[in-house]
Amino acid sequence: MTPAAPRPTATREPDARPPDARRADARRNREAILASALELFARDPNASMSAIATAAGVGRVTLYGHFAGRDELVEAALATAVEQSDALLATLDLSGDPIDALTRLVGQSWRQVEANSAALDAALAALGEEHVRSSHDAVLTRVHELVERGQASGAFRADLSADWLTAVVYSTLHTACAEVAGGRLGPDEAEQAIVATVTSAVRG
Repeated sequence: MTPAAPRPTATREPDARPPDARRADARRNREAILASALELFARDPNASMSAIATAAGVGRVTLYGHFAGRDELVEAALATAVEQSDALLATLDLSGDPIDALTRLVGQSWRQVEANSAALDAALAALGEEHVRSSHDAVLTRVHELVERGQASGAFRADLSADWLTAVVYSTLHTACAEVAGGRLGPDEAEQAIVATVTSAVRG
């Protein structure tokens, strides 16, 4: 009996493209993965890595080449959502009366929290409350600076620290998100309720 010929070993052809082209492809793949993750999390906070790879049009090898596991991908998706929100908040005019400025800031912040609520749920489940809270530091710096300005002008109460009042804003936004998700507060009511709660808190 003639022995079977050995099976040829599959080899990967080296990528002959210039390094700049390879880096550009890697950036596009990463951006596609993150965009798909945010889109899928909006429908299902438990979306799997396989589903995200399929939606992004990449293979699992490419996906895991960028993100070692689901928690790492969730963390990057959360960071992307927060960066996008912060860029939008940076365009707001926060000059003038501190109460009016806070109303604008809180209103726009709520719209961003609501838009990314499912991604926040995925992040809370995978990363925990403290990690999610710390990921918002850049955004909350805007709130903190505005609170300090309001306190310095006498428009905001000064018997509570700016740190605490900033925490009140953060907690109110995320509590409203949970109330809307639970059907106990309508989306149209939420912004009005948040603004009323926050402005009442800072005025004292």
